[in-house]
Amino acid sequence: MSTPDTDRRTPEISRVVMTTIVMPADTNNYGHIFGGRVLAMADKVAAMAAMRHCRLAVVTASIDRVDFIRPIKSGMIIILTGEVNAAFTTSLEVGVRVEAEDPITGHRIEACRALITLVAIDRAGHPVRVPKLEFDTDEQRERAQRAQQRRKKRLATRDAY
Repeated sequence: MSTPDTDRRTPEISRVVMTTIVMPADTNNYGHIFGGRVLAMADKVAAMAAMRHCRLAVVTASIDRVDFIRPIKSGMIIILTGEVNAAFTTSLEVGVRVEAEDPITGHRIEACRALITLVAIDRAGHPVRVPKLEFDTDEQRERAQRAQQRRKKRLATRDAY
């Protein structure tokens, strides 16, 4: 595994895991966590992963996709895992996976997935170049290729609305 003292930046060194519990104040009238609350946590995890990769301040540029797969109930433990999928010129795509765990049984389910793009910025708020992402596995390379395709679509349509 690479350390912050080396130039080699792999998806693994960007990985962030955040764990919390769902409290009643986090939920709707059905006892399920608000989607916006999950999205805010996913955005925070994505920002931390991006900052670990580039060691720069970052801001969210877009959220390409969020899939709420299963509801997360009050009292469940949430585990959010984020990792850089691809690094472009000044932006990065981070994939975030959200699992819900029953604290009594330990049973986990995938509850949400999100793809979040962030831009690295300097102190004046201007975009700055991010370090190249290096891959150790074919799966990492495939994720980066899919991220590149999503980026092309996003850039081609961003002025359409």
